[in-house]
Amino acid sequence: MLVILAATASAQTAAARTAPANQPQVTSEKCLSCHDDPEMKNDAGKSLAVSTLHFGRSAHRKLDCADCHDAALEIRHPRNPLGPVKPQVCQDCHEDEFKAIAGSIHGRRADGDRAIKDCNGCHGSLHTVFKGGDPESPLSPVNQIKTCGSCHEDMMTNYETSEHARALLKAGLVGSAPSCSSCHGKHDIHPKTEAGATTSHTKVPETCGRCHSGVLKDFNESAHSAAMTAGRDGPVCSTCHEPHAVKSPDAAATRHQVSDGCGNCHEKYSTSFRGSFHGKATALENKAAAACADCHTPHRNFATSDPRSSVHADNLAKTCGACHANANASFLSFDPHANPSDPTRNAYVYWLWLGMTSLLIGVFGFFGLHGLLWMQRALVGKLRGEFKFGHGGDGPYVRRFSGMQMGVHIAIVTSFLLLAATGLPLKFAQAPWAPGLMGLLGGAESASYLHRLAGIVTFGYFVWHLGMLVHGMFVKNEKGYLCGPRSMTPQPKDLFDFIGMMKYFFYLGPRPKFDRFTYWEKFDYLAVFWGVAIIGLSGLILWFPTAFTMVLPGWALNAAYIVHSDEALLATGFIFLFHFFHTHLRPEAFPMDPVVFTGCMPLERFKDERPLEYERLVAQGRLDDYLVPPPTVAQLRRAYVFGFAAVAIGVTLAFFIFWGLLSGGFH
Repeated sequence: MLVILAATASAQTAAARTAPANQPQVTSEKCLSCHDDPEMKNDAGKSLAVSTLHFGRSAHRKLDCADCHDAALEIRHPRNPLGPVKPQVCQDCHEDEFKAIAGSIHGRRADGDRAIKDCNGCHGSLHTVFKGGDPESPLSPVNQIKTCGSCHEDMMTNYETSEHARALLKAGLVGSAPSCSSCHGKHDIHPKTEAGATTSHTKVPETCGRCHSGVLKDFNESAHSAAMTAGRDGPVCSTCHEPHAVKSPDAAATRHQVSDGCGNCHEKYSTSFRGSFHGKATALENKAAAACADCHTPHRNFATSDPRSSVHADNLAKTCGACHANANASFLSFDPHANPSDPTRNAYVYWLWLGMTSLLIGVFGFFGLHGLLWMQRALVGKLRGEFKFGHGGDGPYVRRFSGMQMGVHIAIVTSFLLLAATGLPLKFAQAPWAPGLMGLLGGAESASYLHRLAGIVTFGYFVWHLGMLVHGMFVKNEKGYLCGPRSMTPQPKDLFDFIGMMKYFFYLGPRPKFDRFTYWEKFDYLAVFWGVAIIGLSGLILWFPTAFTMVLPGWALNAAYIVHSDEALLATGFIFLFHFFHTHLRPEAFPMDPVVFTGCMPLERFKDERPLEYERLVAQGRLDDYLVPPPTVAQLRRAYVFGFAAVAIGVTLAFFIFWGLLSGGFH
């Protein structure tokens, strides 16, 4: 068909060029004398103007108008249109280009029709066809984006956000930065599904290698390239780098995207990576965290058993040493792709994981049931009018906490909330809310500094508390730290109180009489005491891994990660759910109990909630020593503002914990 069209066009053009001698010659100069008028239009309103300036610069400037517009020899001007220039006219001079485009995606469609009707669609008006190097050409490297984008909008939208576009449009690297034709070709463009296309799976490395020759050399030596050579499906440039939206490999988002893409082939290792500290930090766009390419190299990948591999045993010191200076042999035995639920990988890590998981389920299950039973009993008691005393009143107050104890509690609350806010996004890095919360904290790297700062504050009050206990027990020789009513150590009475509360919950008896501390308050205290020690030690191991592995085996790092992560979840979940309920959200105390922030509570409420302590103080004649004036309005305002803010943040984070667990995140 194209051959017949070409022959017809050639005959028509030849006839025009051999017109009778008495017929006037249609030269460009004569035509432009009329068509240079910018107001010139045909009856349909279409512009017939041709700029003398532009035509004089075009690639067609040496042609006469009749060479293309053969009808110009026969039709009167200017009121009658000459009609569009047919593609066959262009073919007389551009035969090779026509052959190329005839077989391309632009020259054919599934229905057999031409996808592009004429050359003007890409080259613009034939009167202003500039050479490719001319900046005003529609197909110059810069203008290609707009020209191609008129049909391929999605591709161009992605391209405009890419590093290729940044280099071409912003840096002005014309000639070195790729435009559309650099990768897809000019006239012989084929869909990527065809083997001969420059963007087909097997041809992509060669196409990209025209600019990235060093990368191509590394890739050709890699296991990925060897897989393709052996006839297996292997990744190429476009597998890891989004074809039209190629981003900087140093960008945090790109590092995460590429690492996530590795899971398309390496699902097992991708799953373990996403569960590791490296994977979670990478998902939160922490550029300091190691991604897949940091350990395995971006393009020169080899199997672990290959001596050329960056993760071969002989090369681990250099690879890990890029981030961890002075990496010792024990540190290098750390398992970066650990699966704690697999006993065959490391038995110690497995049993530790099993123990921590059982502890989480046991504590949350026990106190969840305890809280539900208490809630229903308290609501019934509220309706019955069993609770007669509130948080305020003008009567005498009883001092419960000293100024130092209140100050320490504020430090505990502040540092704990900061630890939770900066740690939970890492725990549940795959949850939808994690990136947003991390961004609110200034990003993953800023959050890591805040987390360590809060950890230092936590160590500070923990050491202070230990010092206070040692000073009281051994310097002041005070009694009652290990047993007695002032002790936070569990005692037989606590068991009887628990049994009594169970009877109370099931309407089988009255509420037990409590002394200074209840069994749930002792659990709160010991949970924090235990938690600070365990979370703190495991956190230090993770903070200084090379130092600790000088005396500990490498699997201790895997163990520390499990302990730190699960114990932190236990602490945050318990505090935000059960401690908040025990202290503030139960119907007897709702919406908040300010006693820990004011240091005192009404005497009548004290007699009702702590009858044994009240009776003992009266019997000892010491009650008057504990009576204090009611808190001022300013004190109450500060207490409620700080308390409500802390409770609101805690409840929000508790909601995030449930969301994270439901999203499938745990380790």
